[in-house]
Amino acid sequence: MSEQDALTIPAVLDRAVREFPDVEAVVDGMVRVTYARLGEQVRAAARAFTASGVGVGDRVAVWAPNGLTWMVAALGAVTAGAVLVPLNTRFKGEEARWPLAKAKVRTLFVEDGFLGLDYPAMLGLDGTGTIPELPDLQTVVTFNGPERPGVISWERWLGAGASGPDPEPVAPGDVADIMFTSGTTGRPKGVPCTHAQNVRTYLAWSDRTGVTAGDRYLIINPFFHSFGFKAGILACLLRGATMVLQRVFDAGEALRLIEAEKITVLPGPPTLYTSLLDAPDLSRHDLSSLRLAVTGAADVPVALVRRMRALFPQVVTAYGLTESSGTVTACSVEDDDVTVAGTSGRAIADVEVMVADAEGRPVPAGEDGEILVRGYNVMPGYLDDPQATAETIREGWLITGDRGRLDERGYLTVTGRSKDMFTVGGFNVYPAEVEAALARHDAVAEAAVIGVPDERMGEVGRAYVRTRPGRHVTAEDLIDHCRERLANFKVPREVVFVDDFPRNAAGKVRKVDLRKEISHG
Repeated sequence: MSEQDALTIPAVLDRAVREFPDVEAVVDGMVRVTYARLGEQVRAAARAFTASGVGVGDRVAVWAPNGLTWMVAALGAVTAGAVLVPLNTRFKGEEARWPLAKAKVRTLFVEDGFLGLDYPAMLGLDGTGTIPELPDLQTVVTFNGPERPGVISWERWLGAGASGPDPEPVAPGDVADIMFTSGTTGRPKGVPCTHAQNVRTYLAWSDRTGVTAGDRYLIINPFFHSFGFKAGILACLLRGATMVLQRVFDAGEALRLIEAEKITVLPGPPTLYTSLLDAPDLSRHDLSSLRLAVTGAADVPVALVRRMRALFPQVVTAYGLTESSGTVTACSVEDDDVTVAGTSGRAIADVEVMVADAEGRPVPAGEDGEILVRGYNVMPGYLDDPQATAETIREGWLITGDRGRLDERGYLTVTGRSKDMFTVGGFNVYPAEVEAALARHDAVAEAAVIGVPDERMGEVGRAYVRTRPGRHVTAEDLIDHCRERLANFKVPREVVFVDDFPRNAAGKVRKVDLRKEISHG
């Protein structure tokens, strides 16, 4: 196998199976599988895809929590040449239908009952077993629930390919996944990423962060996010590390797993570490196995990094976007606390970062500007959206929309987020989507949503609402209205009623003035 041919996810898994056959690959509750067994299960899933007619370029979605079966379905899909479309488990029906329709997904895998949700029913599965709004969707497979019209079991689906042929090898330039990222319009945009982009990016990420063979990696970050799938599953496959899975974060359960499974690596958003450090039973657990924490997605105070050092000898921070295969920069384990807390590190190997002025020219070190990225990790363009692509990629540079500055060493400090985006517990929230949901309430004339500081979550949403004349609605009514339509992390934590908004000359709401109210409050 040439070096180029090795730049596919199936090749990465094959190498892990050859080099680490007896190493535990996955610990999922009571289930433990070695790399040899993981390889067998993925090949069986790949044959099932081939037997069902799914092949190169076909789109396969997984809408389920972290679990071994998620991994087997996803890795089986990309081994068969299909394109993985991960879906956020917190999505409600309307939120999920958009990416499924946009990507023309043919096969969907779900876990019934997770978070008390009936995923097929939320999509609009009718009595005939079809979903009228998703004409391309041919098959819905449940990992754990009963069969019903339009939904077959994982066991039946897998068994259909038991005697089928192995799929043809995939190529490094084939698209491996499409992850959806919201824009300021509120409509998610699909970001294709090839096998080679994934493998090269997370080889560089692993080199920088120091994940290595023998590590036991607690994956709490959800697989539907780059942090869980790429910096989690793929990084572990590349290094032959053991993946210990947690479906939903619970500090007490995480502490138990760290002690019982001798966890060495635990990435996550800053809120994860504050929850662990503040857990009442922290001192009752032996956490001496911990070595490495990798964080980002929010400002990380130096004081938090120093607190984290009590548990983790090594702490690093990183920065990335879905449009850059999930990673742009990262610190290294040799960096000091101030560098780790105050910067997002330097560009990974063979990737360029430029901070530019309004004309696209680089600014001197230490000066603020817009962050641009160029390299193999940058997406070719948004899925079927040439206008958005043209606005985001210019002469090979990804226009991130984030602001920052580079120091003399090339370390990046992010000083502002993409337009109005804010981050709740590690998840990006785009106000336009929340504002659109609020606007669907018949008492709402206008709404503006911003992120406000929160000790536990980093930030949470605050909605400013102007009501229609003669209509009455309470904050609780609007929060409940949003909860029915949006994932929980997007739901505003508070609602402030206003008579009018501060506006610019064009009549647009000046959110900067709303934020001034926070800083002066």
